[in-house]
Amino acid sequence: MNSIKIIPFKTEYSKDFYTLNIEWLKHYFYVEAYDEAVLSNPDKYIISKGGYIFLVEKDEQIIGTAALMPTAKNSVFELTKMAVSPKHRGLKIGQHLLDYCIKFSKSKKWDSLVLYSSLKLENAIHIYAKNGFTEIPVEDNCPYKRCDIKMELAF
Repeated sequence: MNSIKIIPFKTEYSKDFYTLNIEWLKHYFYVEAYDEAVLSNPDKYIISKGGYIFLVEKDEQIIGTAALMPTAKNSVFELTKMAVSPKHRGLKIGQHLLDYCIKFSKSKKWDSLVLYSSLKLENAIHIYAKNGFTEIPVEDNCPYKRCDIKMELAF
């Protein structure tokens, strides 16, 4: 992983954040209205609310991304908008990004991370479980139609 680095979001990376996530959503699911809103305006939906976006850079190209978005519960953040470019999948970049987000969250002394996913993504669910995430109930007003599993990593 020496050839990659994780960098913080800057507005100049908005297109990369959008493009990587839209490609991922279209590959596995479809783009929901909520996705389009968040991805089109990450400053409004994530950054200005106290959230964080991280990007994976390799050879001066953005090849991955993940966000930590505040939730209604104080000190609980949602791990969201995680995507890796198709030609870089299978290289453990997602695991590296997940490790980074977990370490970052612990350094902030947050209570937990939550994520919304789909049982269709068996490999992702396995990786989350391997990293200590456990299944919790999905609330009735879940923001994602494709979601059929919610997981939490308590610190």
